[in-house]
Parts: sequence; C-alpha cells; structure tokens
Amino acid sequence: MNKKQKKMLIRVIVASVLVVVLSMLPLEGYLRAVLFLIPYFVIGYDILRKAWKGIRNRQVFDENFLMAVATVGAICLGDFKEGTAVMLFYQIGELFQSYAVGKSRRNISELMDIRPDYANVERDGNLEQVDPDEVEVGSVIVVQPGEKVPIDGIIIEGSTTLNTSALTGESLPREAKEGDEIISGCINMSGVLKIRTTKEFGESTVSKILDLVENSSSRKSRSENFISKFARYYTPIVCYSALALALLPPVIRMLLMGMEPQWGEWIYRALTFLVISCPCALVISIPLSFFAGIGGASHAGVLVKGSNYLETLAQTKYVVFDKTGTLTKGVFEVCGVHHNTLEDHKILEYSALAECASSHPISRSLQKAYGQEIDRSRVTDIREISGNGVTAMVDGISVAVGNGKLMDSLGIQYVECSQVGTIVHVALDGQYAGHILIADVLKPTSAEAVRQLKKAGVKETVMLTGDMERVARQAASETGVDRVYSELLPADKVAKVEEMISGKGAKEKLAFVGDGINDAPVLSRADIGIAMGALGSDAAIEAADVVLMDDDPLKVAKAVRIARKCMRIVYENIYFAIGIKILCLILGAVGIANMWLAIFADVGVMVIAVLNAIRALFVKKL
Repeated sequence: MNKKQKKMLIRVIVASVLVVVLSMLPLEGYLRAVLFLIPYFVIGYDILRKAWKGIRNRQVFDENFLMAVATVGAICLGDFKEGTAVMLFYQIGELFQSYAVGKSRRNISELMDIRPDYANVERDGNLEQVDPDEVEVGSVIVVQPGEKVPIDGIIIEGSTTLNTSALTGESLPREAKEGDEIISGCINMSGVLKIRTTKEFGESTVSKILDLVENSSSRKSRSENFISKFARYYTPIVCYSALALALLPPVIRMLLMGMEPQWGEWIYRALTFLVISCPCALVISIPLSFFAGIGGASHAGVLVKGSNYLETLAQTKYVVFDKTGTLTKGVFEVCGVHHNTLEDHKILEYSALAECASSHPISRSLQKAYGQEIDRSRVTDIREISGNGVTAMVDGISVAVGNGKLMDSLGIQYVECSQVGTIVHVALDGQYAGHILIADVLKPTSAEAVRQLKKAGVKETVMLTGDMERVARQAASETGVDRVYSELLPADKVAKVEEMISGKGAKEKLAFVGDGINDAPVLSRADIGIAMGALGSDAAIEAADVVLMDDDPLKVAKAVRIARKCMRIVYENIYFAIGIKILCLILGAVGIANMWLAIFADVGVMVIAVLNAIRALFVKKL
C-alpha cells in the first residue's frame, strides 16, 4: 500500500470502531446526532470537500455530489447510522478500487520492467555508470552479466546468452556473439559484452516499447467513449429523477388525493435512489479492463497501441498473411539431397567449396549446411556463370553446381525434382552426382497458428506472396490457409486486401500480418495491421497497430484471444453494472430497497466489476 492508501485505511478503521461503539450506546437526541457526526466527518470530509469544489467549478454531477447529497440528506432525516454507514462503505469500496488499480499498474510495470537505469561507459580503464540519454551513437558501452542492455547496438566483443522474456514473452534464451545486432531491454545472462551503439536511447527499441505501452491509454475504444458519454448524461438525469421522486409524489398525495404528503419517506427513497445510481462501477472498471488487457498482452510479447485496436482485433474475422518471413523463416535452407551417387555430406562439401567465393543466398545456404570452415586452398579455377551457377576445381576434381541450364550447357543429363523449391544440380568430372533441394521452410508453428485462429472464430485465412504459384500452393497446403494468391507485387497485395475489405460485413474486421518493413502499405490499409517478428524493427513499430515482439505466428492467435477475452470482460461489466443499477433503482423508487441495498448496488457492484476487470491481466498459454 502507498502512503495515501494507508492513511485511508486508518480512517476506515477509526470510523468503523466509532460507528460500532456508538451503535451500542443508548444515545438520544442532539447527543446522538453530534457523536455520529464525528465518524461521518472522519470518513467523509474529503468527499464533502470534492463535492463542494465541483459545485463551485460548475461541475456538479459526479459521484462525490451524489454521495454527499445522499448521506447529508439521510442525517438530516435523523438516519445518522445509515448516513454514516453509506459513506463508510463507499470509502471502503474506493480504498479497494485504489488498491486494485495500483496492483494492476504494478503488475504491468513489473511485466514491462525493461527500462535501463544506467549504461556502463569505459573511461580511463574504469567503468562509469551514466544516464543512457547521455550516450551518443557510436559509443562503446559495456554490459555485464545480469544487467539490462540499455541501448541498441552491435556486439564488438564477447558472447552471451540473452533473456528476452520481457520483450517477447518467451522464456527461451537466445545466443548472441560478436557481430550480432542486440536490442535494448534484453538481460545479459552470462558473458561480458562490449557494444557499439547504433541509436540514441530515445530511438532505441526499449524506449519505443515503453512509449507504446505508456501512451496506449490515449487511444480510446468506442466502448470507453460510450461510457464517458453515458456518465455525462446519466448523472444529471438520475439527479433530476431523484429530485422528482422526492417532490412529486408528496405534492400529488397532498393536492390531488388529499392525503398526508409523507415527505420524510419520499425524500428517503430519493436519497436511496441517488446512492444506487452512482456510476462508479462503469466509469472505473471499463478503462481498467482495457488497461489490464493491454498489460496482459504486453507480458505475452504482444504490443497493442491502444484500446481501440484491442476492440478492432476482437472483431477480426479475416486474417491475411504475407508468406516470406511471416509463415516461413524467410531464409533458404537445404531440405534434402536426392538422386545422389555419393554420401549427402560429400555432395554438400563439394558444393559448398565450389560456391565459396559467392555471396548469393543459395551459396550461403550450401555453406551453412556443410557446417565446417571453408578451406579455400582446396579450390581453384572458380568460374561463376551468371544465372546458371558455378564451376570450379576442388581437390583436382571438376565440380559444376547450378541449375538445369548449367547442366544443359555442359551436356550433362540431370534428374528433375518432384518437390517444390530451388534445385541445385551437382556434377563431378562431367558425371551427374545428384541434386540439392533448397527451400524457404515453414516456421514450425505456422500450421498450428492457422488452426488456432480457426478455433478462435476467424472465418477465413488468406496468404499473399510474390512467389511462384507452385511454391505458394505448397506452402498454403502445409499451413492449411483457406486461400492463396501468388506472384503479387506490393501494389497487388494492397489491391487484394482492398478487394477483401469491400466484400466483408460491416462489423467484420480484416487483419493483415506482415514483417512491417516491406508490407507497410498493406499494414496501413487493413482494418488492423499486425507486424510479425518485429523485435528491433523501427519500421514495424511505426507501421503496425499491433506489434508481435518475436517471429512466432502463433502469437497472432494469442493476440486475437487476448482481445476477445478483454472485450468479453468489458461487456460483462457493462451488462452487470447497468442491469443491477436498473433493478435496484426500480426497487428504490417503489420503496423496497433501503440504504443497505443501495450500498451494495454502488460499492458492491464496483468491487465485483473491478475484480472482473483484473482478470484481463492474466493470459493463458495456447
């Protein structure tokens, strides 16, 4: 508890003890009134002060005004115990709400505890701790084991294991070595690192993420705007209704029916009506639900830029994926060696050595699959034939590595591959030795991500790609997406998304999932843009409405589930709070509900709604 909450707790305890003691004493008349005013002012002086300030500032109709009028009115009618009890229980509810909101904020702060306190700069052989804002681009900083990486940069010395859980929501550590890019917010778990900074602190990943989370509440959803408007009109309506309830029935009884007006009874009903009508549960719990939902998503590695995007995400019925780098790894990998006359590793060895002088992605994938250091002294007479492949002498053997055109030009018979991918044929001393299949392989969770989206209620999944139709259809078949469009230029992708948007229902939303860099136009055009694998990508954080902090497509389904859970909680609170209010208002107006039921309708409903809202903080694993 903070200082303010502790002070309120003391006031609650003192007032409670006084009310209990006074209730047990046989007090009458003015003495009873004076003594009960002591606990009343102990617990309610701040509410009375706020109500008076509201009246002076011409902002009369708020919960403080309602509670002040109701409790002062009850005391004036001689109901000292009830008037004091209403104020006491209201303050207990406020204390509980303050604690709950504070707890949710602390949880979010802990989950996003990535702000670095300092950066280590080496000066005169000693490490000096400086403010990260003071470190210039190109400076060398030192990060020791257990410390947070304060600024984005490149490792120039050392290797380590990084804990990225605060950013990605995943506990699996990542390896980092000299030459690797490293982003701020990660925790260095083992080795000492020297990092040359590539950005200022204000432009680094950690700053952008914190800014996203801290400012997400400024983008309000339609539900939040509805509650704000509702409270603005609702409060004066119930105040005038309470005034009418206090005045009209007695006047009608007296003038038209010739009966006793019973002013005390009807004023008591009006005051009960006012207590019941207090809209605290709605005004507090709805923004808190969104705040908790955004916090829970952040912990899971899903950054949502505002509650309006959370609401849109919950209505998503169509999910459109880019292929390369989103559903696939975006890098070429050797998938197999076929029709070979030598062992697989020998074919890969000859191919990697022959391709050792090339920087082509296919050459790099062959060298990676070989997995050993290239000994260039074994290779001579390298000739790169543009668009066809490479020939070279490896250990005195003539090696040809390339496509079918290269084999045709050398007069070598080759075997076509039935599988989808890039085919690299290999010939040794003019004889066909087999071929290597290279492909952009699917991410291991892509198919499961599509299944989980269907399970979450998404109507249709679509894949857009610039790849050849054969490759695209193979990927679509393996992932289980409903439709696929291939051989598309960036402008074609935008046109396809626009076509799908025009064909969907008004309340159905379309999400596009891309890498956030090449797909910025489509991310902007979709109802909601989701940047995939955006760890450290400035373009992704800027272009997308939702940012997934790692490259796992399963996070898309998780983001949808989080959004739907949050919206479910929001509507539960709206229906529950309004439903109980209306019921209790009717009971209060006809005289069935007393002040004690009014306390439940106000404080009890608020406590239940706040507890329900906090559920949005907790995210189940898929």
